[in-house]
Amino acid sequence: MIVASQLTKRYPGGFDALGGVSFTIGAGEMVLITGHSGAGKTTLVKLLASIERPTSGSLVVNGQNLSALRRSAIPYVRRHFGLIFQDQKLLFDRSALDNVMLPLQIAGLSRREAVRRAQAALDKVGLLAREKANPIALSGGEQQRLAIARAVVNRPTVLLADEPTANLDPESAQDILDLFTDFHRVGVTIVVATHDRAWVERCAPNVLRLDHGRLI
Repeated sequence: MIVASQLTKRYPGGFDALGGVSFTIGAGEMVLITGHSGAGKTTLVKLLASIERPTSGSLVVNGQNLSALRRSAIPYVRRHFGLIFQDQKLLFDRSALDNVMLPLQIAGLSRREAVRRAQAALDKVGLLAREKANPIALSGGEQQRLAIARAVVNRPTVLLADEPTANLDPESAQDILDLFTDFHRVGVTIVVATHDRAWVERCAPNVLRLDHGRLI
């Protein structure tokens, strides 16, 4: 499913955010990326999502070498990914339902089908009753669940998340962990960058530990 070989990311000025990282993640696995602040976790997630490209090495996802993709092909590849980041990039001038529908509308689904699938995704994360609310009216935990609903509405094969519980209270963080566990149980491949000890303990030994850009 995901194979990284000698993956390196060097930023201007000669800073190596990742250096020679190699690993394999099988289809349907849930794997955590952990390490100190600045270890390279976010960089690795961005490479997996094709938001950034590696300086050298290869990264193969679903049989496609992301490091060799034409830029025009990246939007089509991303349709197989669900992406969740700390800053959820929600649209605060639109309702929860409209936020979740957006990927489906971009993909060309009819409004009727987009509404049906968006409501199903909101129901899955416990937000169906808040479908008409704008994100500003939701709590931090609810906003993160809304971001998850938007990420999974396209039924991705791979779900990527960067610190999805970083700004949440313990109860909300546990709710998010339970949601990811549910998606894992139905066969979604999940990769999460996190500092959360509860996640790390629950998912051990499926943990990639980074230290200054190196896999340890």
